[in-house]
Amino acid sequence: MLRGEALNAYRALLRATRKTFAGDALMLSESAVEIRSKFEANRHVASEADIRRLLDDAREASRFISTMIVQAKLDSSGAYVVKPSKEHAGATLEIPSEELLQKKV
Repeated sequence: MLRGEALNAYRALLRATRKTFAGDALMLSESAVEIRSKFEANRHVASEADIRRLLDDAREASRFISTMIVQAKLDSSGAYVVKPSKEHAGATLEIPSEELLQKKV
C-alpha cells in the first residue's frame, strides 16, 4: 500500500514540475533529477511513521510547486511577464520575520 502511495507522490511531483516549468528544459531536467535523488535516498526507510512523514512532505512539495511557483517568460519586448493561473489564486506566502529566521538557525 505504501509503495503505491510513494509512486503516486513521485508522479504528482513530476506532474507539478512539468506544468510549472513547461518550456524550461533546464528546470524540467534538474527538478526531475532532484526528485529522483530524494526518493532514491529514502528508498530503504522501513519505519511506517517515517514513510508517512516523507509522503506528507512530498505531497506538500507538490502542492507548493503547483500553487506558489510561477515561471516568468521573456516576451518579445525583452521584459519578463508573469501570468499566474487559477491554481495560484488565493495562494499566500507568509514572509518569515527576522526573529523567526534567527530561531531556526
